Amino acid sequence: MLHIKTLKPYIRQFFQRADIFLLVMCTVCAIFGVLMVDKAVVGMVNGGWNMAAPSKYIAVQVFSMFLGIGAFVVFTIIDADILGSQWKILCVINVLLLVALVIFGQDDGTGNKAWIRFAGIGIQPAEVIKILYIIVAARQMTYIKEHADIDGFFSIVQMVGHFVIVFGLIIVVSSDLGSATVIMLIFLTMFFLLGVRLYWFALGGAAVAAAVPLLWNYFLKDYQKKRLIAPYDPSIDPDGWGITWQTTQSKLTLASGRLTGVEEGHRTTVFTGKHTDFIFSVVGENLGMIGCIVVIILLAIIIVHIVRIGLKSGRLFDMLICMGVASAMTFQAFINIGMCIGITPVIGITLPFFSYGGSSMVTMYGAMGLVSGVKYKLKPEHFSLIY
Repeated sequence: MLHIKTLKPYIRQFFQRADIFLLVMCTVCAIFGVLMVDKAVVGMVNGGWNMAAPSKYIAVQVFSMFLGIGAFVVFTIIDADILGSQWKILCVINVLLLVALVIFGQDDGTGNKAWIRFAGIGIQPAEVIKILYIIVAARQMTYIKEHADIDGFFSIVQMVGHFVIVFGLIIVVSSDLGSATVIMLIFLTMFFLLGVRLYWFALGGAAVAAAVPLLWNYFLKDYQKKRLIAPYDPSIDPDGWGITWQTTQSKLTLASGRLTGVEEGHRTTVFTGKHTDFIFSVVGENLGMIGCIVVIILLAIIIVHIVRIGLKSGRLFDMLICMGVASAMTFQAFINIGMCIGITPVIGITLPFFSYGGSSMVTMYGAMGLVSGVKYKLKPEHFSLIY
């Protein structure tokens, strides 16, 4: 049995080398999110929605936060290079997760077959797939950079092919357009930072333009098409009671908070998804514009810090890991907030650390652990982009 004195040096080493600032900032956001989830679910129950007791949601969120902190510690200590070297196993895990969705997947209420539920526990495999994709893509891109011409046709086919397979399987298996979109944006960010020549992006844009009609006509469902164009075409739902109902209610909720939030007992706007995809509107309702600005600042601090760690890492693989995580967090925050204010389509994207959801919470902490691990490992002696 391990004695506490035996563990002390390892605990001290962890706090000296790990990114404790990142852990603290993420936990501040998570606690903030728990408080807002509590406000949201209490209001929904009081508003007549058939939901479990609010205490259940808070218990799940708090438990997920502590589980996430554990994931942060584990991924900090395990060198990402070790994970990257096991890329074949990670790819198999991704495939198994998608196969599990085919067999056991359940609708999450939005038409997406995105959840696996058992014994009252729900897991969203796409959240795990995002993180594994970042690791494998970083490994693949680093290997190609070191052993081949990154602008060579075969190199481009390998990188793009990997992305297309993951993206396509998520769309086909689960119809989860939100997760697929985030993975696409992660890929484009890492692909650009790798130093691939811009003409490949032009060719890729032309290929996407040619593929859009195929995707639109044969893969997207009618409700998904309407969601995508609804923010830019008021004729889709002119009264705001159909496909844009959640967005309409979200904007009303945000507007009701004004500068400092609505007083207790005066909150009236209740709608589905308020504690998950639309948690930002709950912040606006309870804490007003000031609360919304605080949320944006907290997320921005985390993102900038991750980018700085990546630029200081001195290694391409570590930099790509950090930039992949930063891009995932940036795009999720932008799309989620955009959903709440009506400028982006409602495609089921959570606000990192704030939205209700155990899968999202644990995997985001795990992703932050990967970033912390970049700081934790011994640094190389060669060039760093920031001194």
